[in-house]
Amino acid sequence: MVDSNSPPGSPKENPDDNSDGNPPSKNDASLETLVKKFQDTLSSSKKHKFWETQPVGQFKDIGNSTLSEGPIEPPAPLSEVKQEPYNLPSPYEWTTCDMDSEETCSEVYNLLMNNYVEDDENMFRFNYSKEFLRWALRPPGYFKSWHIGVRVKTSKKLVAFITGVPARIRVREEVVNMAEINFLCVHKKLRSKRLAPVMIKEVTRRVHLENIWQAAYTAGVVLPTPITTCQYWHRSLNPKKLIDVGFSRLGARMTMSRTIKLYKLPDSTATPGLRKMELHDVPAVTRLLKSYLGQFAVAPDFDEDDVEHWLLPTENVVDSYLVESPETHEITDFCSFYTLPSSILGNQNYTTLKAAYSYYNVSTKTPLLQLMNDALVVAKQKDYDVFNALDVMQNESFLKELKFGPGDGQLHYYLYNYRLQHALKPSELGLVLL
Repeated sequence: MVDSNSPPGSPKENPDDNSDGNPPSKNDASLETLVKKFQDTLSSSKKHKFWETQPVGQFKDIGNSTLSEGPIEPPAPLSEVKQEPYNLPSPYEWTTCDMDSEETCSEVYNLLMNNYVEDDENMFRFNYSKEFLRWALRPPGYFKSWHIGVRVKTSKKLVAFITGVPARIRVREEVVNMAEINFLCVHKKLRSKRLAPVMIKEVTRRVHLENIWQAAYTAGVVLPTPITTCQYWHRSLNPKKLIDVGFSRLGARMTMSRTIKLYKLPDSTATPGLRKMELHDVPAVTRLLKSYLGQFAVAPDFDEDDVEHWLLPTENVVDSYLVESPETHEITDFCSFYTLPSSILGNQNYTTLKAAYSYYNVSTKTPLLQLMNDALVVAKQKDYDVFNALDVMQNESFLKELKFGPGDGQLHYYLYNYRLQHALKPSELGLVLL
C-alpha cells in the first residue's frame, strides 16, 4: 500500500506461528541477508520446527552448491502413502468441502470472510466471493478430495480449511505436476490448537495419493526457504476513498484535489483493436501466453483448457482483454486482472475495497506501458478502487511510470519437495498464485 500498511498480501497463515518476529527490511537485496536477519529475531525455540521436518529448501543449505536442483525426496510407492487421514484433536473431524454445493460454498465463504488474512493493523481482510472460490478451486482435473475442511464434531461447524488444485509448472526445462496449495485458514478462536501443521500434512497426504510429489505455495512470512520474494505495488484508482479508509495517506504538501488530479486516468483506452477476450480466442491466447512464459525460470505450462478456465472473462472474478490487429486480425497482445475485494474493518462509511490484481499480461506489438495503462482505464471504468501488481515477470517496467507505489506487503514464493540452487529475481518468475 502506498505510504501505509499493506492489505492482506498473501493467502497464508504461518503454521509455525512465528509472525511476531520483526519483519525483515524490504531493502535487503540478497535472500541470504533477509533470512539471516529474520533468523536473528527468533529465539532457538521458535525456529521453524514444522518446516525443518519437511522436504523443502532449508536455510542452512543456502549457498551449498553440492546440492542439485530438482526433487529433494524421490516419490514413494503409492502403497507406502498413509491411507488413513492424520489424527485431529478429539473435538474435531475432517470433512471434504464440495464447492458445487451452495450450502458448503457459503460455509467456506463465511469462514474465510471472518477469519482469513488481515493486514498488520487489522484494517482490511480478504473477501473472496463465492464465484471466485468456485473458479479458484475447480480448474481442469481438480480433485474434490483436496478441498479439506475441519468441523467441530458436536455442532458440525466448519472451523478450518485448506485446499490444493493440480497444476503443471515448468521449472527451467522440466514440466512438473504439482499441487498449488492455498486458502489455509483456521478460525480465530482456534489459532492455539496447532491445527495448521496437521492440515498441511493431510493435504500433502491426499496430494501424494494422486502420485503428485511437488507443490507451490505463497506466504506473507519467511519460511524455509523462498524461491523468490516479491513486492506488492498499488495504483490508486479512487484516491479519495483510499485515503478516507486509511489504505493510503495524503503525500507531503499534497491536497486532496491535487492527489485526485495526479491519479486521473483518460476516459477511454488508447489501443486500437483492444477488446474483451471471447471463447474463440482461446487458441490464439494460449499460443501467445506459452511463447511469452517460456522466458521465465518458473512458470505455468498452460494448455487451451487451462487458458479457457483461468482467463476467459467471468464477471467480478477475472477480466481479460486482448489486442486484435484491425488489419490482419492477428491477436498480438493480452492483459488480465482478477477481482479480490477486501472487507474494510471498523469504518462507518465504507465496507468494501474493490481491488483488481494484475494476472498475466503479454505485449508483442503494443508497448506494455500502454497496454497496462489501458488496463487501469478499464478497471477505473468498472469502479475498482485500487489496482495491485507484484513485481514479477516484466511488471517492474511499468510500475513507477504508471504511478504505482510500493506497498509494505511482501509475498514469498515456495516450492515443496523441489530445490532451486539459487533464489530467483522476481523478474525471473512467471507464476501468479491467487
